[in-house]
Amino acid sequence: MEELHSEIQKADPEPAPKIIGLTGGIGSGKTTVARFIEDFGFPVYYSDDRAKAIVNESEDLKIKIKALLGDEAYDENGLYDRKFVAEKVFSNKEQLHELNEIIHPAVRIDFEEWLKKQTKYLVFKETALLFELRLNRQCYKSLLVTAEDNIRAKRVMDRDGKTYREVEAVMEKQMPEKDKIKLADCIIYNNTNLDDLKEQTEQIIFSIE
Repeated sequence: MEELHSEIQKADPEPAPKIIGLTGGIGSGKTTVARFIEDFGFPVYYSDDRAKAIVNESEDLKIKIKALLGDEAYDENGLYDRKFVAEKVFSNKEQLHELNEIIHPAVRIDFEEWLKKQTKYLVFKETALLFELRLNRQCYKSLLVTAEDNIRAKRVMDRDGKTYREVEAVMEKQMPEKDKIKLADCIIYNNTNLDDLKEQTEQIIFSIE
C-alpha cells in the first residue's frame, strides 16, 4: 500500500519550455521585437548581450582569447576591446571561426543555466547568428525579423552615425535576408511602423502552439 500511495503522490513533471530562436540582421528591429515579447510576458535570453558580459566575467575565456588575438584583445582596464577584436577578425574568417568556437560554447552553457529557471511555456533565445551557427536546430521554432535592405541601412545610419558604405560592408558579411527567409518558421516584416511591428509580434507569438 505504501508503494502505491507513493506513486500517487508523485507529481507529473512540468513540461520543458519550448525554445523559440529570435534573429534578424543589423537594423532589422530584432531588439525592439524582443522588448515587445517581454511586454507580452515571455522571457528573452539575449545571447549577444550575454556574450559581451561573459568575455569579461570568465578568466578562462580571457586566457583563450588573448592566446588567439593577443593581449590587446583586452584594454588597460582588463575589459574586452570590442573595436580591436572586430577589426582583427573582420576580414579573417579563420580567426573569426576560432573566436566563435571559444565564445559560443560558454554562451550555450550560460543559456542552459538560465533555461532551468524559466517557468513559461515559451522562451525566446535572441541571437544574431541563429542560422549561421545552425542554432535553429536546437529550437522548437525560429522567428526572423526582417526589413528591406535600404530601410535597415537607414536605421543604422541614423542610430549609429555610420556611412552607407560602412553599413553595407557589415550587411555584406551577414547571411542574405532571402536565405534567412527560406530557413525561418515565422517571419516579421518590419518595413512600416512600431504599431504594426507590435501587432505582428503579438499575432505570431500567441499563434505558436
